[in-house]
Formats: sequence, C-alpha cells, structure tokens
Amino acid sequence: MNSNTFRMPAAVLLATGAVALLTAPPAFATGGGGAGGEGKAGAVVLRAGLDVGLLNKTVHIPLKTTLNEVSAPATAEKTALTVALEGVEGGKPVSVLRADVATSRATADKTRAEAEANLAKARVHVPGLPALSLIEVEKVTSRAVCEAGKQPVATANVLGTVTALGKRVTLSAGGPTKVEVPGVGLVSLELSGTQTTSTTAAAAALRLKVSVNPLKLNVAEVEGEIVLAEAHCESPAAPAPAPPSKPDVKPHTATGTGTGSAVTTDANLAETGGGSLTPYVAGSALVLLGLGGAALVVTRRGRAS
Repeated sequence: MNSNTFRMPAAVLLATGAVALLTAPPAFATGGGGAGGEGKAGAVVLRAGLDVGLLNKTVHIPLKTTLNEVSAPATAEKTALTVALEGVEGGKPVSVLRADVATSRATADKTRAEAEANLAKARVHVPGLPALSLIEVEKVTSRAVCEAGKQPVATANVLGTVTALGKRVTLSAGGPTKVEVPGVGLVSLELSGTQTTSTTAAAAALRLKVSVNPLKLNVAEVEGEIVLAEAHCESPAAPAPAPPSKPDVKPHTATGTGTGSAVTTDANLAETGGGSLTPYVAGSALVLLGLGGAALVVTRRGRAS
C-alpha cells in the first residue's frame, strides 16, 4: 500500500507537467534499441495527476501518484493505493484505488521487450467523494510487444461493465464518453488508446478526464486526469546482417561419349598446359614442322641427283 503526503502549490503541478504527461501515450525515439542492444519496457496499473482545491483555503494541493509502475525486468502486484493529503477528509488517507487484481509486468532482453498491465474489479475514488466511485471497471488490460526486426504491437481492452459517478456507461471507440452528474461534476472517458512506430509501442486501456465539485470534506473541486492500465516498449537493436560468403570454386572434370566428351574448367588449364597463349604456341610448332619437312625434301633430292 502506498502512502504519500503532498504540500505543493498548484503551480508546481503545472510546472512539472503532471497532467500534460498523461494526455497521450508515451513518446519514444525511433532509433530503436536500448543500452547494450537490449530492449526497454514498462507498465503501470494507475497513473493520476489531479489538482485538489480546498474550501477553507485559497490553495490547491496536487495529487500525483502511480500504482505498480515497473521498468523491465520487474513485476508488481499491489491491489490498493492510499494517498494522504493535508487538509482533505479530516487528515484521513484517501483511498484512490482498490482492486481484486492489479498487476504490472515488464521484461526485456536482446531479442524482445514486452510489458503488460491488468486491473480487475477496480474502484477509483477522488478526494471529497469517499462513498461515490469516480469509476468502477470489471476488467481492463494493456499489452505492448516489441521484437527485434519486427513491427511492434500494442493492444488495450476494456471488458465487462463500466460505471462512472454511479452511472453505467457504454464506451465508444469513436470518441470520449462524457458522464455528468448535477451537483457532483463531469467525467470524460476515452477508450483503449494505442500508438506504434517502427520500433516502439504504447497502450492505455482507459483515460479519464476529471472535473468534479463535491463541496464535501473540505474539497471544493478536483481536476486532472487518471490513466488505467498503461504499457509501453522499445525494440532491441536488430542484429547486424552476416557478411556474404565467398563462393568455393573447385576443379571439376566431366567425361562422356559423343560430342563434347570432355569438359575442363579454367582451374585445370594450368595443369594441362592450356591457357590464353596455347593457340600461338601450337601455330609456331606447325610452322617449324613445315620448315623441317621442306628441308628434308630438298636434302633427299640433292642426294638423288
């Protein structure tokens, strides 16, 4: 169980970019491959960046927290997240998330990087609304797989029923679903976001933009964003291609009957005396042979006379 106390003004939250960090899946460089050629992977079950305004003070308290955030290689299985905020709910810890199952896992080596996050029977609360769940989900999952030399894959699923501010909702892939409750506030839910490049993948099962005005337990308003089940990865560096092998040329002689009964490769020409000068040598020998024959004929005629 996690517990943290924050006393930072709202300007610090905006300066750190906590809310902006959650508006889209994580961005990656497209070069591919981590240090030493290994891939990279990470997952988180819940990520929250909220601004909590108090009734009795003109200040805002940032609530920035995560549950089961891991980087490869690692696994986490905590099922509850409690955050303590000064001046909120009488100083009692705020139960942000409770779930029957809340797991995150990330692995990476020189051939493959993979991350996965899962939530089941989860209930999310925000300060000022202890009895009313901001959202209840039956099951959400996200998975990102990056293999060396292959196109990365990202998947996200929301399974079963989803309830926001006590209302059962039907999510649409065409755009965010808005749930508004008079006197309580507005929640915008975005379904299953994924993003891939040639070497990276990222997925988030569910994103909630929160704007509620509970006016209870010293809480005037809560604004920000919550992400459920997020996974991302980066591919390992692809192995360098092997250099082309040189052909192994060996002498070869084939014999047979009929025309073309003998075939000799250039590799054997040096052994048999063949080569580019062979025609000239043979021609010279024929000329010398002719001259010798003519001299012999002349000599014999001289003796006969």
